[in-house]
Amino acid sequence: MDQLVTLNRRELLKTTSGLLTGCVVAGSPLALIAPGREWAVDLTALTSSEGAALVSMARTIAPHDKLDDAAYAMVIKAIDGDAEKDESNRKMLKEGLAALGPEFAASSENDRVAALKKMESSAFFQAMRLKTVQVLYATPMAYVYFGYQGEAFSKGGYLQRGFNDLRWLPEVPLEDGGPMPVSALPETSSAPRVTRPIMP
Repeated sequence: MDQLVTLNRRELLKTTSGLLTGCVVAGSPLALIAPGREWAVDLTALTSSEGAALVSMARTIAPHDKLDDAAYAMVIKAIDGDAEKDESNRKMLKEGLAALGPEFAASSENDRVAALKKMESSAFFQAMRLKTVQVLYATPMAYVYFGYQGEAFSKGGYLQRGFNDLRWLPEVPLEDGGPMPVSALPETSSAPRVTRPIMP
């Protein structure tokens, strides 16, 4: 969400070629972390309609019905940044978008899937697929949607923050769980206590 910017109208017109906008759905996982109800992503190499077509393409490649468009907009922001830096990349995107046609974003999902299957070996499709997977699943929005808490190293490790809180997996029977750590076993009076001799 830190890439969503606020510009005044004059700055926006000078710096952008297109704009992706949307509203956060109330009650969605994104609503829990979003700073506001509306979001916008400015595009410098792509137009608004090209950005919308690429959002539909990214959503078709990685379909998650309840994942907000803002997460897919982060993918398009990354693609737009690559296209701004590299003319050959921009040309490939424009040619790929032309091959999709102007009605791609408004098409049904079945029609979008059929259109993408025809071009799945193209450099355009492969670049979009790769960037979608790389960016979409690395955003905090997707983390919230999927229930992933992020990396644990900076937060003290998994043992201290929910190592065993996977709610979608069935509980493992105790006999199948492997040996328990010694400190977890209850002490009984009949068990002999082993002590180490003190070395002189």
